[in-house]
Amino acid sequence: MRTSALAALALVSAIALPVSAQESLSRAVTAIDQKVQPQSLRDLSKRLMPAVVNISTQQTIAPNGLPTFPEGSPMERFNEFFGRDEDGFQRQGSLGSGFVISPDGIIITNNHVIDNADEIEVNFSDGRVLEATLVGRDRDTDLAVLKVDSRTPLPFVDLADSDHAEVGDWVIAIGNPFGFGGSVSAGIISARNRDLNSGRSDDFIQTDAAINRGNSGGPLFNLGGEVVGVNTAIISPTGGSVGIGFSVPSNLVKRISSQLIAHGKVRRSWLGVNVQDADEALVKAYKATGKGGVIITRITDDGPAAKASLEVGDLILSFDGQRIESVREMTRLISEAAIGKTVPLAIIRNGKPRTISVTLGELQDEDPAAAANALPDLPASSNDLGAELSSLDDDIRRRFGIPKDVDGVVVTSVSARGRSFGKLSRGDVIIEVNFAKVSTVTDTVAKVETAMKTPKQPLLLRVKRRGDAGWFDQFISVQLSK
Repeated sequence: MRTSALAALALVSAIALPVSAQESLSRAVTAIDQKVQPQSLRDLSKRLMPAVVNISTQQTIAPNGLPTFPEGSPMERFNEFFGRDEDGFQRQGSLGSGFVISPDGIIITNNHVIDNADEIEVNFSDGRVLEATLVGRDRDTDLAVLKVDSRTPLPFVDLADSDHAEVGDWVIAIGNPFGFGGSVSAGIISARNRDLNSGRSDDFIQTDAAINRGNSGGPLFNLGGEVVGVNTAIISPTGGSVGIGFSVPSNLVKRISSQLIAHGKVRRSWLGVNVQDADEALVKAYKATGKGGVIITRITDDGPAAKASLEVGDLILSFDGQRIESVREMTRLISEAAIGKTVPLAIIRNGKPRTISVTLGELQDEDPAAAANALPDLPASSNDLGAELSSLDDDIRRRFGIPKDVDGVVVTSVSARGRSFGKLSRGDVIIEVNFAKVSTVTDTVAKVETAMKTPKQPLLLRVKRRGDAGWFDQFISVQLSK
């Protein structure tokens, strides 16, 4: 916009506008330029600095079995070399950033800044150093709340409505990079809704404002002086800023910090299921419409889903009236819903739509994620599925570690040139083909051959697969047309 405006000014000047017209256009271009880039961040930085703090921690580590050399010994200097005191203890410190959100001393920072700390000190820009206590922390969002006691009200900053933050907005980061303290960097919001696979609540703001080690826990401000995010992570091959930093959005910070202040922990709703993403082909195989959804692959006994009679294999299309297109989206909606709330789920079961109401419980423990086995590169198989199949007998069960309560047909190899390559894995047990149970190779192949008569409709397989947490259900669509 700035370049175009200057080019327009040069063009108009070249055709000799009257002086008054040139002055008006010049003022207009100046106004555009000021909207694109602020002239100075000096006054804003001065106003915000007092509410941004440096955080230092100390952790005492017990003796590790190495000897402690006595005072006066020629080896005494090695105690200091190994970072140990006279009793053999080591003390490790870390530095980070934070910011005050209330005059009574409530401070926001990152959990990893204060994790395992025995002592936490907060350093203010006026030179004061106050001891902090931990109010609560949440590892999933990497947020922590601290409290300091001050005889006078502390300067503080407000949290913005991060839903209004847009790509291209100017932002400034204030923090403690590399221990220098009180440093300001500026940039823009580069992207929204980034997922770093670090937790169920990943929804980061990406910025090119310089964020380095020591900036963790510090605020990302908009030009109104409100905190739009908490600086948390960077991607860098060198350890320093390369213009790819990530901040936790302030609306998520509000929700998490309010619970930490009220309860000392975060309480999240729980549905009691494991789910997988359903791509467009899987949705089509379920005879549904749309580009996404999630399929239930495991149901926790006595959990909310089990009590609501949800079943493994149900395709969930909406949660509480909101369309679901991915596991990440559903996880976010569940975690933001109120514990004890009854919500309707729009599902597809056996190719037919229905609505089931579920009363959400409270999340207690996390279920470990299951990993799929790698696929071998083997010669082409003889059937339309492109996989070698075998009936289950005692020898096959021992070979693949298949429990006695699992029935179906086992996949012994997958063709690199077959239809199911990249879908099935060696050791998978096929238990259903297009919602119909199978128990023999002949029955399975026959159902695949029947499905081949309508090749535009994807084949839906339900398999049992072994992961780190045991055997679980996986739903797979196989495109029959080539």
